[in-house]
Amino acid sequence: MSENLRNLQREVLIDLKSRGMNEPLLAIGDGALGFWAALSEIYPGTKHQRCWFHKTANIFQPRAQISASKG
Repeated sequence: MSENLRNLQREVLIDLKSRGMNEPLLAIGDGALGFWAALSEIYPGTKHQRCWFHKTANIFQPRAQISASKG
């Protein structure tokens, strides 16, 4: 995880909080570790859920690469 990316995402969440955003009940993301780390720090009570589209794409992508290499 890039520390710079995590810090950037942290700053965005701090800005949102300072402008009055309440703690979300649920955050849905693509699996970016920096986002989840920042979210846990700024909004520790928020539950995390992985986006099903990205989760599915990550499952099938390696199969497509293996099939293409066997071509």
